[in-house]
Amino acid sequence: MKPTSYPASITWSEDDKVFEVSFPDLSGCITFGPSLDEAKAMASEALTGVLEAMIARGISLPSPSPMKGKHMYAIEPSTSVSFALWLRERRRASGMTLTDVADKLGVRYQVYQKLEDPRKTNPTLKTLAKLEKVFGERLIMV
Repeated sequence: MKPTSYPASITWSEDDKVFEVSFPDLSGCITFGPSLDEAKAMASEALTGVLEAMIARGISLPSPSPMKGKHMYAIEPSTSVSFALWLRERRRASGMTLTDVADKLGVRYQVYQKLEDPRKTNPTLKTLAKLEKVFGERLIMV
């Protein structure tokens, strides 16, 4: 599983003496940090929050655009958000419904539905092994 990342523009603001962060694919998702490393950490937190909120509200997520230009960095959300996005993408790409995957896993619809919710997902190793079989793909968390 390759974690989802979004490009972020991180530039130094001489006026504010901070690194300003914005995401071209997610207008309004902005943050800052006093150092480049802290700005990247804050960017990950901001990205996680925005993606969680969009998923909770049923808003379609934009696909990450290609990395272009100077001062662009690939920012990953939390592992739970990356996992939920990966799982949702795999299910949709395979043409299965939530119920289809739940049936293949041998769990109730609501149990599977929680796996695609980044605020609730917490799969066991046994569940991860079953998901590998369902989607025919190795899940190696990095």
